[in-house]
Amino acid sequence: MTTAVPPLLPPVEQTRIDRWRDALVASPRGFRLWRWLAPALVTVVAAVLRLIDLGDPHQLVFDETYYVKDSWSQWVLGYPSTWPDEADATFVAGGTDVFTGIGSYVVHPPLGRILIGAGMALLGPDSATGWRISAAVFGTATVLLVYLLARTLTRSIPFATVASGLIAIDGLGIVLSRISLLDIFLTFFIVLTFWFVALDARRSTDRLRAALTALPEGRHTWGPVLWARPWLVAAGAAAGAATAVKWSGLYVLAAVGLYAVVTDAVARRRAGIVQWPMDAVRQGLVSFVLLVPVAVVVYLASWSGWLFTNGGWMRGTPIAATGIWGWVPEPLRQLWAYHQEMYNFHVGLVTPHSYASPAWQWPLLIRPTSMYWHQDQAGVNGCTLPTGCTEAISSIANPIIWWAGVAASLYLLVRFVMVRGWRRHALVLTGLAATYVPWLLYPERTIFQFYTVAMLPFLVLALTFALRDVARGVRGASRASGQVLVLAFLGLCVVISAFWYPVWVGLPAPYEFWRLHNWLPTWI
Repeated sequence: MTTAVPPLLPPVEQTRIDRWRDALVASPRGFRLWRWLAPALVTVVAAVLRLIDLGDPHQLVFDETYYVKDSWSQWVLGYPSTWPDEADATFVAGGTDVFTGIGSYVVHPPLGRILIGAGMALLGPDSATGWRISAAVFGTATVLLVYLLARTLTRSIPFATVASGLIAIDGLGIVLSRISLLDIFLTFFIVLTFWFVALDARRSTDRLRAALTALPEGRHTWGPVLWARPWLVAAGAAAGAATAVKWSGLYVLAAVGLYAVVTDAVARRRAGIVQWPMDAVRQGLVSFVLLVPVAVVVYLASWSGWLFTNGGWMRGTPIAATGIWGWVPEPLRQLWAYHQEMYNFHVGLVTPHSYASPAWQWPLLIRPTSMYWHQDQAGVNGCTLPTGCTEAISSIANPIIWWAGVAASLYLLVRFVMVRGWRRHALVLTGLAATYVPWLLYPERTIFQFYTVAMLPFLVLALTFALRDVARGVRGASRASGQVLVLAFLGLCVVISAFWYPVWVGLPAPYEFWRLHNWLPTWI
């Protein structure tokens, strides 16, 4: 006679939502269907919110006055050109060829402008849709990348759908996808970098385990050095592209390099390698070779238009060729001198701006950036509202998603430090650190809240991790009540996004409706 052994853990409560989910993906056919349908649906929603009426307003909004005109002259000439005074009105009216041909001093690398220029070449430089189509495409693709990153981290279709769905409906991502600035391109390449790193971490761990299994049994003093890491090379290329949009991509390159070294060290320690610290150093040197040189090549390639033409800023400036500089071609010496001027500009940028917001304010959402604001009386410019029309574009995030995401990030950090096994979420925290912490080093510099679009993918990932814990039941609450709470929260996020959408895309609305969105005095 045998006695049944009770299970070590109580059975997981099956709720109606669990049974519905299982019914959808239980069969191989259902799983294959939702593996493709879920990201497709989220991407379509993101595309609709970003593409509808993309050309409205037909004006150069906020810093489009710089990036649109610079991008078009760079596309035509190979380098950004100066424009005559009062060129904005002429450009908007269709006079897109009035640039002077004289090199313009711009303070960001060329890749973002190249991408903006490609959209203008495709749809026409005289079309506001042409100015913004590249931003909309890359913003939509960023939503899909968040899905792929979340799926790689968790292997969960519902988790990835929630994370990507949150960024699909968030105002910060929508606004930066509908205005031709650089930050959405930076965000795309940052998320692409982290997706590649996640793929590399999964594959390199498996290869390390396989390599150790092939060795004789017993403790190993040294582990194998892994050179075949194509995803790490791809991450280096993506980080180089991020840097070629804005220099803040350098922080991402450094962060993922550090992440690779630390995770390699942890993997070798867990594998029982005796000299795991020095073994991690050996692998770290290899990882550096795989990661950094390709990033440098991609970055330099983005400057090819400037390097292979003669009209760009400082291209005609003679640079002394003394010492080791004598071996460097003159265009590269000029490029170095140009970079010195760009660096001096960035570290000395303290010009007052009414919408400037230091980084310590960002988690609190104190000062979002007003990109556009316009009023018409009834009957003017097609306004059909009896009290007049107010059009506004504010880069504010969905406040509920943002504040909950900040709280979830702190929760994730505490769990990472205190709870064993939460180190698998280190990549999300690394992304947050790389996109936020460096800005705290420049409290006096003129910076803006909308820079946080690069943080947004990692905030929604942290939020989704926290929501998953709530859905599993916390503090004695049932799994069913946790899932209802999560669904209610997601429903609230959708409602708030619908309420804010007119103020994100500049739809005509009554003035009092616009005022309802000023929850804080600093949001005006």
